[in-house]
Amino acid sequence: MALNKVSTSLHYVKRPQSSSLDSSETYWVPNTDVYVTEGGLVIKVELAGMRKEDLEVLMVDGNRLKISGHRPDGCRAPKCTFLVMEINYGAFESVIELPSGYDLSQAKATYQNGFLRIDVPEQAPSSQKSISVSIPSGES
Repeated sequence: MALNKVSTSLHYVKRPQSSSLDSSETYWVPNTDVYVTEGGLVIKVELAGMRKEDLEVLMVDGNRLKISGHRPDGCRAPKCTFLVMEINYGAFESVIELPSGYDLSQAKATYQNGFLRIDVPEQAPSSQKSISVSIPSGES
């Protein structure tokens, strides 16, 4: 699959259409890279300070991948004044819509050194490209 086709058909959804999170709850979207290799598609998500048990990766609607979880803030003092606050804590969710040609059911995920990596292989080529249907004469 050509890179041009992937870049034009890959949709990164920042605000999930059907979120499992309560609408009154605020959440953040982690930094994500999606790229093509010879073996398929790689999704790399920056999630430092998390345990893999706190991550959830689900296939939604066949071609969408939902990544969600909760990053705890275990070191913030009860009363503090931030001078700089750039690290997101709490619930997060992102949904990535993948182009056709990739098999999410065969995806494999690893979490190491603060990065979640999901490898999605290309779909195996179909053994049957087209079929011929014969219509008996006299029928319309």
